[in-house]
Amino acid sequence: MKQQAVLTKLENKRQQAREGGGKKRVDAQHGKGKLTARERLEVLLDPDSFEEYDMFVEHRSTNFGMNDNITPGDGCVTGTGTINGRLVYVYSQDFTVFGGSLSEANAKKICKVMDMAMKTGAPVIGLNDSGGARIQEGVDSLAGYGEIFQRNVNASGVIPQISLIMGPCAGGAVYSPALTDFTIMAQGSYMFVTGPDVVKTVTHEEVTQEDLGGASVHTTISGVADLSFSNDIVTLRQTRRLFNFLPLNNRQGTPSRPTNDPADRVETSLNTLIPDDPNKPYDMKELIIRICDEYDFFEIQPDYAKNIMVGFGRMEGKTIGIVANQPMEMAGCLDISASRKAARFVRFCDAFSIPLVTLVDVPGFLPGINQEHNGIIKHGAKLIAAYAEATVPKITLITRKAYGGAYIVMSSKHLRSDINLAWPDAEIAVMGPKGAVEIIFRGEKDMDARAEEYKEKIANPFIAASRGYLDDVIRPQNTRSRICRALTILENKDEKNPWKKHDNLPL
Repeated sequence: MKQQAVLTKLENKRQQAREGGGKKRVDAQHGKGKLTARERLEVLLDPDSFEEYDMFVEHRSTNFGMNDNITPGDGCVTGTGTINGRLVYVYSQDFTVFGGSLSEANAKKICKVMDMAMKTGAPVIGLNDSGGARIQEGVDSLAGYGEIFQRNVNASGVIPQISLIMGPCAGGAVYSPALTDFTIMAQGSYMFVTGPDVVKTVTHEEVTQEDLGGASVHTTISGVADLSFSNDIVTLRQTRRLFNFLPLNNRQGTPSRPTNDPADRVETSLNTLIPDDPNKPYDMKELIIRICDEYDFFEIQPDYAKNIMVGFGRMEGKTIGIVANQPMEMAGCLDISASRKAARFVRFCDAFSIPLVTLVDVPGFLPGINQEHNGIIKHGAKLIAAYAEATVPKITLITRKAYGGAYIVMSSKHLRSDINLAWPDAEIAVMGPKGAVEIIFRGEKDMDARAEEYKEKIANPFIAASRGYLDDVIRPQNTRSRICRALTILENKDEKNPWKKHDNLPL
């Protein structure tokens, strides 16, 4: 009988933890079109794979009647599971319990799974849905954030970290997602350091939560978030898809999956991708899709700094990182936002040994007072530093043009790119033929003929190839096969940087 009583008590405790803040608050969560913390984990993880930690953890606060309000688990569900059979550590904040607020107790739960993830070499995915620090606990709650931040920094470059913003994320809470590798927001969620009321008091500006820190703001204007999706289900499913491209840690090779897509697939459509008119844009995403396995490309930050594209694809079943200028946006110019976006992606790929494929069609850096005054020099230097320090296999293809400093920045041979290719009509020069001849032959007639002469003597890819700056000039239709072959050749590449504690990145 005694054993039965203990088992009954155990099950009652478990049931209390599973119920979270109770039916009324769960119904309120559902009424907003949102899932509960546990329901989200059911969607994110493989069926029956979740192993929960610290279900019985409770807060120890006695202030303001807190000792009469205790829920097992204390507003955060933590543990391990699998995504397509691969180990992952998770924590999911429960908004139905104290608004998902961070306490000393549940912060320790989060830190525990982060520590375990580091020990076992597995990624961490955090589902954020919290009103912020638990006010009743004061400095103990703030200490919890600090402990989490320290672990975010320690884990950076060691294991992938993904943050999902599934509801409110405000104040100090925003800095943990900012320290992770990818931040994905569900529509209706928001992130900001100070809310609309504080903004109104201090600056006298009136703004809604959505306009201040909603998903559309952070995916298009600030660049704080990488992706946003319409609801909880889509957000969680797309997170599974992203996870499939990532290695488990920085010592494990990139994941591989079977493919029936032949490496030597010929894409004749690429022969006519670039218009005859040099001023007419084309969609670089067409090239990306056609060279990836099964035409599958997972773009990161698709709505931010659209003049450059970054994301993951596969070649011969293995993950690659792709960086590409987009002629459809600002003619593919590099600007501050594009430089930062690409640099961060390059550094992630290098940290986790993901080979980089760079597709180049760039007329230069964006000119203008705004760009200069806001530090294009230092921001552009971030991209230089990222490519220059990267030791992963680096393959570069110039499709149409690469002018000026932007040619150097976009993974040129001079920044230790391993294999550099170009299409036959590519132009590589200090500037475009028209601008160049206007400087060289100012005042002369028949400038069109001079421009053709400039292309022949200076800008065509065979000049760069004759110097060894290009390894080959290839037919567009063979792009996939040549890149696949290059990746195979570079599979065992071993390159090291000089010993240093760390570099001094131009932040």
